[in-house]
Amino acid sequence: MRRKTVMNAEEVADELGISKAYAYKIIQKLNNELKEKGYLTISGKVNTHYFNERICYGIGKEDM
Repeated sequence: MRRKTVMNAEEVADELGISKAYAYKIIQKLNNELKEKGYLTISGKVNTHYFNERICYGIGKEDM
């Protein structure tokens, strides 16, 4: 099975147990951090690896 490269707001909300509206705010913050580092981003989506690194302390579901 192929790993997902990006997560949308619904997936972020489910992972963190938060509202979809707040998930969009988190995605925006993470994407701004990535832009400052020179990466291209997609509005409303966040890189899964970066999300796991910043929010979940580097632990993905596959690591649990």
